[in-house]
Formats: sequence, C-alpha cells, structure tokens
Amino acid sequence: MIYAIKGINDLLDNDARLYEKIIQVSSKVAQNYGYSFINTPHVENTALFRRSVGESSDIVGKEMYEFKDKGGDSICLRPEGTAGVVRAFIERKMDKAGVVKRWFYHGSMFRYEKPQRGRYREFHQFGVECFNIASVYEDASVIMLLCDIFKELDINYQLKINSLGTPICLEKYRSALREYIKNIENKLSFKFCSDCEKRMQTNVIRVLDCKNENCAKHLDKAPKLSDFLDDDSKNDFNKLQEILKNNNIDYCIDERLVRGLDYYSKTAFEFVSDEIGAKAAIAGGGRYDYLVEYLGGAKSYGVGFAMGIERVMDILKSKDSENIIKNAYFCVLDDEYLDLAYNTVSKLRRLGLSVNLVYESRKLVKHLNSALKENYQYFIAIGSDETKNNQFLFKNLYTSQQKLVDFDELKGLI
Repeated sequence: MIYAIKGINDLLDNDARLYEKIIQVSSKVAQNYGYSFINTPHVENTALFRRSVGESSDIVGKEMYEFKDKGGDSICLRPEGTAGVVRAFIERKMDKAGVVKRWFYHGSMFRYEKPQRGRYREFHQFGVECFNIASVYEDASVIMLLCDIFKELDINYQLKINSLGTPICLEKYRSALREYIKNIENKLSFKFCSDCEKRMQTNVIRVLDCKNENCAKHLDKAPKLSDFLDDDSKNDFNKLQEILKNNNIDYCIDERLVRGLDYYSKTAFEFVSDEIGAKAAIAGGGRYDYLVEYLGGAKSYGVGFAMGIERVMDILKSKDSENIIKNAYFCVLDDEYLDLAYNTVSKLRRLGLSVNLVYESRKLVKHLNSALKENYQYFIAIGSDETKNNQFLFKNLYTSQQKLVDFDELKGLI
C-alpha cells in the first residue's frame, strides 16, 4: 500500500470544511480592506528565496525542497508566500510604474522539518502584501485586517509588536549585540548553542529568536533594539501604537521580536495564541521596504503578513463541537420510487439546496441510522405511503421534528 508522504496530509471532511471557512472569512475581510486575489506558482527558481529569505535563515539552510529540473536549473517548492508575490510585482514592471498594489493569497507552502502538531512539511498560509505605500497607517491597517479575521473566527490572541528600524539602525545594533555576546562568552565561559554560533556569523540578530533556555537566559540583558532606532523609525513606531490604541487594539511591545526572515524593516508584529499550546504563533508580518530592491526591482515600499492556516484550524477544531458538515439525506424505501426521488432532488439542487440522494432502497430504520451516523441535519424519505398524497417524510435530526410535507413545504424546510 502507498501512503502519503510524512508531514504531508490530506484535507478532508471536517478539516476541509474548516479550511474552506478560514479562506472564505479571510478573503472577505481582505477584500473589505481593498485587497484582490493573486495566485503565484508553487514552484520557483531557488535564487528567489536565497536572495529574499536569506542564506542565514533556517528555511534556506535546512528546510527548502530544492532540486534540479531536467534542464539542470535549480528550482524549489515555495517555502513562503511573500517572495513569489514580490517577484510577480517586479516581473510586471509595477515597481517602475510606482503603482499601489494590494494582494491577498492562500495555498500550500513546503518546508522539510520535523512534523508535529501545527507544523507540517506541506502547510497552508493566508497572506496579504501591499506595495508602494510608505505610511505607517497601512502597517496599522494590515494588523487590524488580521484582528478582524480573528474576530470573525472567534479566536483569542495576543498581539506583539516591535520596530526593527532601518538597515543602518540594524547594522549598528548587530555590532553592539555581537560585542555583548563575545563579552558573555569571554567573561562567563558560556558557549552558545550551535545554531546561535552560526547566526553570529551570518545574521546575529537571529540569536534573539533562539529557543534554547540557556541561550535565552544569557540574552536577558542584551542591548535593546529600541535604543538604536533613528528618529523616523521611532516616530513611525509611536504613531503605530497611537493608531492601535485609538482603535481599541490591545498589544504588547516585544523587544526580542525580530521575525525569522531577512527582509523586514521598521514594523514587525506577531499574533500568538495559547489555545493550542503555550503562546503559539498563528500569524506574523511587518514592513519590508527594501525587498523589492534586493530582488532587482526599483525602490518600492512593502508591508504584509502570513497566517498559518493549520494552527488556526486546530483552534477552531477545539471549539467546534457540533461538526455539522452535511445538510439533507434523501432516500427511497422501494426501488420503484428512485426516478421520482432523483427528479425531486435535482429540483432542490437547482434551488441551491444541498441534498444527497442515496440510490439504494432499504428499510426506513436502516436509512435513519445511516443519516445519524454520517451526521446529517435533515432526513427525507419516499415510499408507497408518501406517494399516495404526493408527500415526503421529513425529519429534522437535530430537533426530532417529523412530519409529512409536500414539495413546496419541503424546499422551505431545508
């Protein structure tokens, strides 16, 4: 027997229903904010992610599904969504035209990592990207867009924000952080973990993301990024807080929030929830005003986020006790009524109603047991007694209401 690849799962039944619900809610909210849908390829040139995500990231260093195609070109399955959207923006020369674009996307991403709850090798994201708006008001709008999605999905969260400043600010901070770490190692003879050692050589700011408790403890008194921000970055960050407060959005400032990718600048944010574990991240994003240039385009501002759909699904599953996924079960008690049943079901479907017709004739109690087991809401049957008066047996399986109805009444009940 052939099984699915480890960490790559089917979405079916209730999982598929929840996935569709998340996409529908998120898309509707994004459209309310002026965003339109973009669909980018699952496969891209590897260079796109090496340049955008960064050689120092775990994504590029450890997790990308990278391979050579038959022409010898290095290509990969997309590990995240932003770079592909930026590539599409540049390829259509929208960067040079200076147009404002607001796009949302959703779909599969791929990373080769250890599968565990909320973390898979094929996972799904919903994200938005906005180009050519420098105003911090758009940063706030992107955050509030996510707040609205979580409000509609009834998900509790904590919002963390930080400012990374400009590349100049970051470079000064990296020097100070690197010096601090060297002093710790020399004075206390402490050895940071292998991941931190690698990050010190590539992008030292990422040591702040380390999950090793000993490393984290020794970074408690590390320099603060806020002390290295220029006036423009400080003003934007203060304005962001003011906008969030004026719109009753609760938040906390996390000085160690640096995001996992190289392309962020100024605003960074993350949404975490304790409904599926201790402060698990369910969405994050920020501003990336230099990414378009890094990828060969003209200077263009950018801001966006990505939401982990599997993690949101886990939260919804923990609350979703009813699990209603099917509407009406329509059956016959004798084969001679199958044509009549088929024509009736066809009429109901053309009215936009969801009805499943069971072709096999069985005893009433067996049909009822099947409908209950498969979690249908309504049960409809037709046999010799019902056809005498052009009626149907109707039962609401959630209220146990049962009666004989004609077609006009039936279509109003389901």
